[in-house]
Amino acid sequence: MFASLHTARLATSGVQAGGSLQRLVAHLQLAVAAHRQRRALAQLDPHLLSDVGLTADEARAEAARPLWDVPSNWRR
Repeated sequence: MFASLHTARLATSGVQAGGSLQRLVAHLQLAVAAHRQRRALAQLDPHLLSDVGLTADEARAEAARPLWDVPSNWRR
């Protein structure tokens, strides 16, 4: 725990005011969340996909989207 706190202080010590690091972290968190959700979607069976109104092809297409491609309403 000490190492992670110390590393976090070092990482933020050179950041200028304005929250650029915070924005970057927020965007990375959104990208990781989208990736996890898309991976889970790709693993659903056809019966569960039909419950949410998707076909297997649509689920595969969504899962293939790039990591940084998140819906605009997710962005802050």
